Amino acid sequence: MSTATRAFTEPARPQGLQIRFITVGGSYVDVVGPGRHSDKNRWDCHGCMDTSRFPEKDHLSSIREKANEHAAACRAIPLT
Repeated sequence: MSTATRAFTEPARPQGLQIRFITVGGSYVDVVGPGRHSDKNRWDCHGCMDTSRFPEKDHLSSIREKANEHAAACRAIPLT
């Protein structure tokens, strides 16, 4: 019988979720928006509550890179 349990649970997936990254702290960074052909995508971190800066909404390829960089550096843990 395994006694290992997952420390954090994945938050609900928001409408318009395009990509979800896991951070080094065990939290999540969501890329949300209309998708590849829109410049209205953004990212939000569930750990440190940081987000793409207003008015930084951009095409998916650009936001994906920024969200992944944040996830690779963010050490905040989920508080829920």
